[in-house]
Amino acid sequence: MISPSRRPPFAILAPAGLGVALVTVPIAGLLQRAPWSSLLERLGSETVLEAIRVSLVVSIVAAALSLVLGLPLAWLLARHDGRLVGIVRAAVLVPMVLPPVVGGTALLFALGRRGLIGQWLDAWFGITLPFSTAGAIVAATFVALPFFVTTVEAALRQAGTELEEAAAVAGAEPLTRLLTVTIPTSRDAILAGLALAWARALGEFGATITFAGNLAGRTRTLPLEIFLTLESDPASAVAVSVLLLGVSLAVLVALRGRWFTR
Repeated sequence: MISPSRRPPFAILAPAGLGVALVTVPIAGLLQRAPWSSLLERLGSETVLEAIRVSLVVSIVAAALSLVLGLPLAWLLARHDGRLVGIVRAAVLVPMVLPPVVGGTALLFALGRRGLIGQWLDAWFGITLPFSTAGAIVAATFVALPFFVTTVEAALRQAGTELEEAAAVAGAEPLTRLLTVTIPTSRDAILAGLALAWARALGEFGATITFAGNLAGRTRTLPLEIFLTLESDPASAVAVSVLLLGVSLAVLVALRGRWFTR
């Protein structure tokens, strides 16, 4: 029982309760409308299975790219300071606050066939990213990478440099220190960042539809499938939404030891 001295006042409980309601009532409404009796049948339809396949390919590759590109970037940001590092960190964080449609538009003007870099990719290598599975992967990586970098950078800063410095004194090269000291000691944070990046890539919508389009079997991921069927078949849209909600909850459960402990 909470003692009177520690009991929160109504002025705190009231807005806190409204905040909880704001995030839980919509989820309850979604679950209430879910077609539970035909859920598996709707999720097993050809179009949904195709969207699941595309979503898994896009999100897994995007998460892998976030790991390969984000781990060295997180290490550099955690181990160095200065104005340039601050600018790089700000640039990495921009996709987290940028409206997804704006991100997709930026990708289109940068990597489209007439874009800043895309025109040379097309002319020199015949690579066209917009409206392709590769384009969907680029869009998903664009929005997912910051989640991995910020998670791992925070863990590296908290861990300090003592073990890395000890390995350096023992004669270990920088790459050896990264592989044998930094990565093992930051394993939990790396896995957490990877899970967050994967979940963010799985749920990406705005940048994907703007840059990669909504092509069945190529770029139509689960969020785009929901958008497409929301008016024509609301029950199937809700079924897919419940699937993504379950995945999100699974990620939270997997990360509970990192976020939900004192």
